[in-house]
Amino acid sequence: MAFSEIELKRIEKEVGGFCEKRSPIEIRDKLSFAYRIKAHDIIIYTLRPRWDNPKEWIESDMAKIRYVRTSNIWQLLWQRANGKWVSYEPFPLSKNLKSIIEEIEADQYGCFFG
Repeated sequence: MAFSEIELKRIEKEVGGFCEKRSPIEIRDKLSFAYRIKAHDIIIYTLRPRWDNPKEWIESDMAKIRYVRTSNIWQLLWQRANGKWVSYEPFPLSKNLKSIIEEIEADQYGCFFG
């Protein structure tokens, strides 16, 4: 089963709020953050214009949040240089989506923002 309407509203509040905060109006033509939902995964990504063709935009995945319904847990993953998603070991699991977003925001190991 995909996310319920209540879960989608919570995702919009927490993840959508994070993306909005990280995408101020004055820089949206150079960088913005967005998310997409695929099954039980939320993928946060950046959008930037290509350096050699500014009319074309590039999406780069930066974080994945997976909901494990059987245990009611959110799992945080980051993407390695080889493209594989791995568990974010300092803080891999939480029952609270807001805590996951706060961990991405803190990015104490530079896995999400470099």
